[in-house]
Amino acid sequence: MSASPRSEKVRPARSPARMSRVLRILLLITAAMHVPVALAVAEVARRLGSASPWRVGGVWAAAGVALFLGRARAGMPDRKRNAAMVRLVDIPYFIHWCAALWTLVPSVVVTLLVPLVEVVRGAPVALPMGAYMWTYLAGLLVCGYGILVRRRWFRVVEREVRVSGLDARFDGLRVAHLSDLHVGTLTPKSWAMAWVRAANGRAPDLAVVTGDMVTSGTAYHEDIAEAVSALRAKMGVFVSMGNHDYFGESEPLVSLLRKGGVRVLRNEGEVIERAGGRLWLAAIDDTWTRRDDLERAMRGRPEGATTVLLAHDPERFDKAADAGAELVLSGHTHGGQIAMPFLYRRLSLARIAHRYNVGFYRRGRSTLFVHPGLGTTGPPMRLGVAPEVTILVLRAA
Repeated sequence: MSASPRSEKVRPARSPARMSRVLRILLLITAAMHVPVALAVAEVARRLGSASPWRVGGVWAAAGVALFLGRARAGMPDRKRNAAMVRLVDIPYFIHWCAALWTLVPSVVVTLLVPLVEVVRGAPVALPMGAYMWTYLAGLLVCGYGILVRRRWFRVVEREVRVSGLDARFDGLRVAHLSDLHVGTLTPKSWAMAWVRAANGRAPDLAVVTGDMVTSGTAYHEDIAEAVSALRAKMGVFVSMGNHDYFGESEPLVSLLRKGGVRVLRNEGEVIERAGGRLWLAAIDDTWTRRDDLERAMRGRPEGATTVLLAHDPERFDKAADAGAELVLSGHTHGGQIAMPFLYRRLSLARIAHRYNVGFYRRGRSTLFVHPGLGTTGPPMRLGVAPEVTILVLRAA
């Protein structure tokens, strides 16, 4: 049952050449972001009475670009670093980096519009230095909240889901759903243990983790396995793999999880029994590295058994629905990590790249739930999309 898909389908998750290209692109974006930051800091320095405000702004921006290289390389792959360095250097830097990104678009807009307005008014044309300054300072406040507070402040939510054809004997089944832990330098094991304790406190019948337990590399495999193995559910703990789980050698993690009693499902399934009723719990492997095989995952399903499919990437929902999966549990999108509060399903970064963003979707008899995730990737920031431990209560439709 656990044999891997055909080898020709599998591709490396990240090659060194690809990582180098990504790093160059990110460095160029970071350099562009620091142009308005240099102007903003120069204006702050001028107002504070500096004799060389332009030099202050230039040095600040140059340091911001230079420090990015160290932060990026430390995460490719992620490796354990001094905790004091992370708290005193990395976290403050990422607050600055996110504020610089926050500043970029408004700065471009005011740079284009304000001179036009001044020309129409007949006033002297000058750079809107005050706008750069206030935008950057506002970004520091907002991004400081998103990094220091919002990404740590998770919630526990119970959600009922109607499942077509669910055997009445499974009505009320409680499934603790965690996803996208991304345990690593910026998301420590202690956070994962807090999420696990919250899930265990709701006495689930099943516990599932839908991939991306890793940020990258292998340095945190033992921490991840310890946290996931601490999940407690009457009918077992099940895991599907995500793309980040292959950003490094995956087999040590799989072995550690299985040693801890976790069932790692890779294009396979198991029968879950309750009072004589049967449910098929299956999972597909990672789609990004082309390890997924839906046909294999559905093979062995008892006739008439409701299927719950774990699929890290929600883009496989349509095919899963066509294959007869009544409930698909996914993650991957993080809900964008950054979204408009209260409108996160419609106005988030994930809407740009993902048709299935976050929450519930239906297609015929099938239901998809996209988990908002718990950890972060890229900038370690959440805004408008809360980390969530989800308790799904299955109901017969």
